[in-house]
Amino acid sequence: MTSSSNGSGQSRRAFLKGAAAAVPAAAAVATTAQAEADPLITELQDWASGLGDGVDATPYGLPIQYEGDVIRRNVEWLTADTISSINFTPIHALDGTITPQGCAFERHHSGAIELKKDDYRLMINGLVDQPLVFSYADLERFPRENHVYFCECAANSGMEWAGAQLNGAQYTHGMIHNMEYTGVSLRTLLEEAGLGAAGDLKDKWVYVEGADASSNGRSIPMEKALDDVLVAFKANGEALRKEHGYPVRLVVPGWEGNMWVKWLRRIEVTNQAIESREETSKYTDTLADGTSRKWTWAMDAKSIVTSPSPQMPILHGKGPLVISGLAWSGKGAITRVDVSKDGGKTWETARLAKPGEKMALTRFYLDTTWDGEEMFLQSRAMDETGYVQPTKDELRAVRGENSVYHNNGIQTWWLKADGELENVEIS
Repeated sequence: MTSSSNGSGQSRRAFLKGAAAAVPAAAAVATTAQAEADPLITELQDWASGLGDGVDATPYGLPIQYEGDVIRRNVEWLTADTISSINFTPIHALDGTITPQGCAFERHHSGAIELKKDDYRLMINGLVDQPLVFSYADLERFPRENHVYFCECAANSGMEWAGAQLNGAQYTHGMIHNMEYTGVSLRTLLEEAGLGAAGDLKDKWVYVEGADASSNGRSIPMEKALDDVLVAFKANGEALRKEHGYPVRLVVPGWEGNMWVKWLRRIEVTNQAIESREETSKYTDTLADGTSRKWTWAMDAKSIVTSPSPQMPILHGKGPLVISGLAWSGKGAITRVDVSKDGGKTWETARLAKPGEKMALTRFYLDTTWDGEEMFLQSRAMDETGYVQPTKDELRAVRGENSVYHNNGIQTWWLKADGELENVEIS
């Protein structure tokens, strides 16, 4: 495969002018005629003829009705009941990197619970100098941190292991969100309880569990617990939503979402991993020979073209086209994203909206021209460790087709002549 840059140095204005010159004459004339006599410009419109809503029309702002389709969606046949299920972030319809809380995906093991701040308690026990219980008000008194992190379900893209299944970026890659979290470092709380009783910390663990019926208990190595794990009570500047663990959840940067225990109620310092249901029968990676590997917490580098995509077809016809997407890595910052328009035969380096940040989503763009011919759109991400996102064939050569978790293979969209797109695989 070859790689080439899109950096010709020409301005976007020049690019658009050049692209317009390539449009057939009839289309150019129609565009000019519309610009000269567009009634939306020349005639007074209703919205400019009267008064709009007052400042208190919606005390908590809501999306305008014209964007009412930008919502979470589930796949009804995926689980037996929505109580223990998942829905998907509409990543195809978003831009930038920050996910609004209201459309960030949900994953529940026993349903989203109601828990008031006044009733909230967090216990730290086990191999600590003094077991402690914190109220919500107690947590607010510790020094706070703010970090932007992505949270990705380990099963994101899991239905695509054996072949193209779901027709939309929301469904193939939408088990992810990216928010700014505010909270207290777990290190701070563990040090408050004291770790002298634990002795040598190199082989110690913390076991975390939630207040919901499932508890979703998970074991975390002490090294990670003392590194960047956050006990969070805000997201995007406001209180956590009920479905995201209000009033307090755990944030485990770069690691699979099931570790991010919601409604966090207990943290136990232990000598070993607890080997709970959620880390034995679940969240292990099945290999081709039927064995499974565990402790595969970190999410490898991954990317997806979000637009155009099956839920975001091309409606404007031929001419300038912005290909946009997201890239991320649980092992560091994204350093580069390449985009292919021919199914991986050739690649162009995309433009990153801003330098990649550790364990956070990165937005990429490729400004190009569409001539109406079919394309096979792909993206591949690279992170600061040098890791390159693999093809699905490369991934299956190692893992087989029986797995569910940690599918970070390259996704392909087939762009057809009518502007519609379909989820396909290149063989």
